[in-house]
Amino acid sequence: MKPEKLIEVLSLAERLKDAVRHCYTSGGRRESVAEHSWRITLMAYLVSDEFPEADLLKLMKMCLIHDLGEAFTGDIPTFEKTKADSEKEADVLGEWVESLPEPFCKEMAELYEEMEEQQTLEARIYKALDKLEALIQHNESDIKTWIPLEYDLQMTYGNEQVKFSEYLTELREQVREDSVKKIRDARR
Repeated sequence: MKPEKLIEVLSLAERLKDAVRHCYTSGGRRESVAEHSWRITLMAYLVSDEFPEADLLKLMKMCLIHDLGEAFTGDIPTFEKTKADSEKEADVLGEWVESLPEPFCKEMAELYEEMEEQQTLEARIYKALDKLEALIQHNESDIKTWIPLEYDLQMTYGNEQVKFSEYLTELREQVREDSVKKIRDARR
């Protein structure tokens, strides 16, 4: 990639540092999309021993790029995101990906398609980690930042995405237990 194009791509990605998510950090500030993407990438690395048959590099690439569309649209919480929002994000992201030089435009387009189809092990792991990271982040935030809907989401969100893996199901259960304890402690 030519240096000027690299700087252009990095400038777009930099927007994710300022794009805040619905979640708060343990320190009390809004989490950025970039921080979320970084942490699911770290999670992918840290659970890679549970999935020796998975292509770790491909999985980490999926985690790194999964929310790049939010550089254009901002973050819309999953419980507010409409089909029209998703389509708009996919369209603008697709146009941007096409503007990238080879091999990145082809590889990214293929990764996004694979992520959307959810048929490969790597795509299923990425999707599960995306859901789990959000739940873990909520457990780390002050419960005063939770909206009423999140009490239920902490129990159900991501349940379907982890079913393919005994390990991820176990991790999901641990996150749920942590949520139950957090809620119980807040009521005292």
